[in-house]
Amino acid sequence: MTNPSLCEIPNDMREPCPTNCRRPNVFHQSLITNHQSLLVLLAFLLLFAHAALAQIKIGAVSCISGPLSTFGVSSIRGTRMAIEEINAKGGVLGQSIELVVDDNGSKAGETARIARKFLSQDHVVVILGDLTSSSTMEAAPLAQEAHVPLLTPSATAVSVTKVGDYVFRSCFTDPFTGRIMARFAVDHLHARRGVILTDVKQDYSIGVSAELGAYYRQQGGRVLQEYSFSSGDTDFRAQLSSLKSLQPDVVFVPAYYTEAALILREARQLGIKAEFVGGEGWDSPSLISVAGKSADGSYYTDHFSPDDPNHLVQTFVQAYKTKYGTAPDALSALWYDAAGLVVDAIRRAGSPDPAKIRDALAVTKNFPGVTGNISLDEQRNASKPGVIVTIENGHVKMVERVEP
Repeated sequence: MTNPSLCEIPNDMREPCPTNCRRPNVFHQSLITNHQSLLVLLAFLLLFAHAALAQIKIGAVSCISGPLSTFGVSSIRGTRMAIEEINAKGGVLGQSIELVVDDNGSKAGETARIARKFLSQDHVVVILGDLTSSSTMEAAPLAQEAHVPLLTPSATAVSVTKVGDYVFRSCFTDPFTGRIMARFAVDHLHARRGVILTDVKQDYSIGVSAELGAYYRQQGGRVLQEYSFSSGDTDFRAQLSSLKSLQPDVVFVPAYYTEAALILREARQLGIKAEFVGGEGWDSPSLISVAGKSADGSYYTDHFSPDDPNHLVQTFVQAYKTKYGTAPDALSALWYDAAGLVVDAIRRAGSPDPAKIRDALAVTKNFPGVTGNISLDEQRNASKPGVIVTIENGHVKMVERVEP
């Protein structure tokens, strides 16, 4: 017999084998085959895990707490509902959407901090927000610099989209609100003598008042006086006492519900009989709970009404009621639409790349939203309808739809 030889197997498994071994490499080949199979299986599992974990991140910043919290809560509810519906249908581009939500607390400077976090830490491909024009103006320059699209569902100041070509809005602008208010006062209320109360701390209020006053005069109305106040004020008797002496037909209050409710209450306490007309900033249950009966008979413009008989609107209303136990307001509808519009843009872009999403957003036409069909113009602003609503016995009712 000759000296034994070693089969080609791993060192720690080597043993002498006889020369008459007819299959010297079978065990070795079996090990290699098993090893390769294990690597293939491991690679498959890693790919499967990556696919399961792969998500497209969208950031959403709003005022979930603070003075405007009813707006913020509604906005995020609408956004979450849209994203959950989209993910339930398979997401977009084979991936699910991860919604990264943060709260600015209605505090100045917070939206800028959150936007930086979205961009540098969360690596979102789109930012939804902010809710107000003033806060959106904190985030817009940061998104523009980073070349990440920002779409505000509810900031109406004209200046917002002028920041740059990565900044969009899916709601109508302050000039449209101002014109609706003025036209309704002249055509339906036959109010020719008016006064305007403006919140000088809010870009929204300033923007609406400017267009409102100009358009009201063009329609034959006379602005008797313009008064100012600031967000957070709680006593408006000085302004109201002064305007009472002017005996106006209509008082325009393009402000948020926090101050508008107090103004309505104090106005009726002072015996002011004029009609009151506001903007979409009034759209909160808190306005009625604070103003009480003083709100009855007032009117305001809005982006949406749950009373709208449109089939798409009623389907959304029922789904929202089922999920949250209450009817949706304009903020929930606006943000629901915005989330859907962004995902539609990602789908059309065929990629989660922010630059490609920006290009897809820029050519959005006739997106079917519950707040109306949405088309974006060359300035990245939305052309869409609005509504007029009134308050009767503590309930908000739709008066009419107003086309752009």
